[in-house]
Amino acid sequence: MNQKIAIIGLGYVGLPLARLFATKYDVVGVDINQNRVEELRSGTDSTLEVEDHVLKAVLKTENNSQKGLYCTTDINDAIDATIFIITVPTPVDKNNRPILTPLYKSSEAVGSVLKKDDIVVYESTVYPGATEDDCVPVLEKYSGLIFNRDFYVGYSPERINPGDKKHTVEKILKVTSGSTPQTGKIVDDLYKSVIEAGTHLAPSIKVAEAAKVIENSQRDINIAFVNELAKIFNKLGIDTAAVLEAAGTKWNFLPFKPGLVGGHCIGVDPYYLAQKAQEVGYHPEIILAGRRMNDGMGTYVASEIVKLMLSKDIAVKNSEILVLGITFKENCPDVRNTKVVDVVRNLEDYGIKVDIHDPLAKPDEVMHEYGLSSTMTVPKKKYDAIILTVSHQEFADLDLASISKDTVAIYDVKGFLGDKADKKL
Repeated sequence: MNQKIAIIGLGYVGLPLARLFATKYDVVGVDINQNRVEELRSGTDSTLEVEDHVLKAVLKTENNSQKGLYCTTDINDAIDATIFIITVPTPVDKNNRPILTPLYKSSEAVGSVLKKDDIVVYESTVYPGATEDDCVPVLEKYSGLIFNRDFYVGYSPERINPGDKKHTVEKILKVTSGSTPQTGKIVDDLYKSVIEAGTHLAPSIKVAEAAKVIENSQRDINIAFVNELAKIFNKLGIDTAAVLEAAGTKWNFLPFKPGLVGGHCIGVDPYYLAQKAQEVGYHPEIILAGRRMNDGMGTYVASEIVKLMLSKDIAVKNSEILVLGITFKENCPDVRNTKVVDVVRNLEDYGIKVDIHDPLAKPDEVMHEYGLSSTMTVPKKKYDAIILTVSHQEFADLDLASISKDTVAIYDVKGFLGDKADKKL
């Protein structure tokens, strides 16, 4: 294959994919964030998904025909590409309605340079039908070309697991699809050429879209179930972790743990499926019930912390609490849609002074996203309560005694601190 590939969006999904393709193909990576492009050109990835030496090994300074990755903010640098892969985020608004603006904008950009026989592949998580019903018309409008005559589309949902150094992009089986059987075969062969784990060619784009959106919906529902169990067992005075460990001895028991469910996948994708279901006249009760349970866990955790403080005769109002971790998951610097913020907001409603420490989250990003101050270094003060909300590996060796008052309440959301914690979720 001699295709030139353009990757639109160089974030947690796009960069690892671009790096992988660049080991065999001529790749141009396009991102609208000038600072992001400049950091990548210098050989550094602040998302920590691609190690610097691995990134530098594929980077090239010129947009030529040799294999490697050229990063740019100009879509015109991709004008000679034959395959365009769109990997932009698909968030929800404050009312949990899908926001397709990044998808539309990137489709407009690609449409402006689209040529006859080009293929556009979408990786962003969407509801079934979005690629052909919402994105294709934008491509047609801005290119002047006719779908499935002049250009073609595919869908291959991303399965990146941020922060996971074991299940990297090439080691995760890839679902592929195309708008025609021939396109599906081309898209499948392209991914198969770099994905060690292999591929699965779905019979249609809608099937591939639906498969992706139910993957995270299923996880969301399962976590909601164990979150509800945690609430029940807490009232019964039973150790939830011990219950799950015992139940897990059965071969077909699913090993999910309670916690805060955020991020730009599990905490968002169910709303995309729910939106489409409601559009066709069906109210998805189980999916939305799971979302309500998980969206309410921040409030629950805050109330449990306050109860723990009161049980130890620690005055709540004007007390000082340290929150360990603000990212949406462990060993990852991504703060988008983190549910730790819900814990912080609820604690502040009790009149508590909250400090946030996260060794991976950039303070300027936390401030930009949530208006909250955070530190990457451990504060040099002592606290009335400490809450571990994210199990970063850096917290394993943290000396809690050095930041604790004589009487301190330690709450562990993730079951990471072991005997150091007074209580866990």
